[in-house]
Amino acid sequence: MIEPQTVTVALEGRAYDVIIGRDLIAQAGRMVRPLLKRAVTAVVMDSIVASFHGEALLSALRSEGIIAHPVIVPPGEGAKSFEGLADLSDRLLSLELDRGDRVIAFGGGVVGDLTGFAAAIYKRGIDFVQIPTTLLAQVDSSVGGKTAIDTLRGKNLIGAFHQPCLVLADMGVLDTLPDREMVCGYAEVIKYGLLGDRAFFEGLEARVGGVLGRNTDDLAWAVRRCVEMKARIVAEDEREGGRRALLNLGHTFGHAVEAATGFSEALKHGEAVGLGCAQAFRFSARLGLCSGQEAVRAERAIAAAGLPTALRQIAGHPFHADDLIASMAQDKKAEAGALTFVLARAIGEAFVAKGVDPGPLRAFLIDEGALP
Repeated sequence: MIEPQTVTVALEGRAYDVIIGRDLIAQAGRMVRPLLKRAVTAVVMDSIVASFHGEALLSALRSEGIIAHPVIVPPGEGAKSFEGLADLSDRLLSLELDRGDRVIAFGGGVVGDLTGFAAAIYKRGIDFVQIPTTLLAQVDSSVGGKTAIDTLRGKNLIGAFHQPCLVLADMGVLDTLPDREMVCGYAEVIKYGLLGDRAFFEGLEARVGGVLGRNTDDLAWAVRRCVEMKARIVAEDEREGGRRALLNLGHTFGHAVEAATGFSEALKHGEAVGLGCAQAFRFSARLGLCSGQEAVRAERAIAAAGLPTALRQIAGHPFHADDLIASMAQDKKAEAGALTFVLARAIGEAFVAKGVDPGPLRAFLIDEGALP
């Protein structure tokens, strides 16, 4: 058993803690109660999380005298829509929460993104707590305040920066997480090594089995290091005006491929990120920015976790180079229609590349297996 570890996200004029450990849900009432002006909250969770862990969290909150209203949303990426946002907002309004109350996002990245965005616009802003239940959410999406919904034109294009007031990363809930979801989360874990910490990447090469096997020590080590890196980057660049864009390594490629599959179960977000990271390194090598050996090593480490690294591995979905590029042009990092990517000079040395020429990109995607 490990003692809980705390990483502080120190923003200008305010800060919040990310607490990492086991059995945190049982202590949630004690940890959340000091944040509440009155003893009432809404707990937003999907039906799957509710069935596994909902009663445990509600009981922990109620044991501290908190009136905890469960708000159940559908599972899956489809909930992150205008319709889903409108429904959740209306249900929160029906509870008559005021701006001094708090909302709890209890779930993976979808629930965190949707709840955080609803909190950002509810009566012009209400605070919220993140209790992430997937590895991906614990190491990435629950920290940093990015909230959003998807549209037909792309992923996370409508949203707001809205920081949580507390994050509780209970590794115990990962015991019930499907193996595929653990692998999806690992894509975000290895991304941190690839973008800015070679020693962490090399540690992951040796400890991938322990992390995916939910070994407590390996998992705590990985989660903490990812949160430390994200906390530091977010503190330096909260609204992604510069360095924070590095956290999108693999996402410009990944989001485009995800959109091409219709955000279906054929390719989950974490799988798209893993694929996108491999493509980012191969494209960097193609442009002469990094060595082919580095690209191969990155790809092998991604594949070792069971993540896809090539378009041909996504069955049943033909990809068209021009459609992928059009989707990339809608990416949030694009400026004045010019393509922006996070590329790499080496493992642990990512950088933001603006004004990427679509010609070499199109040729690269066709060589990757996309149709002209």
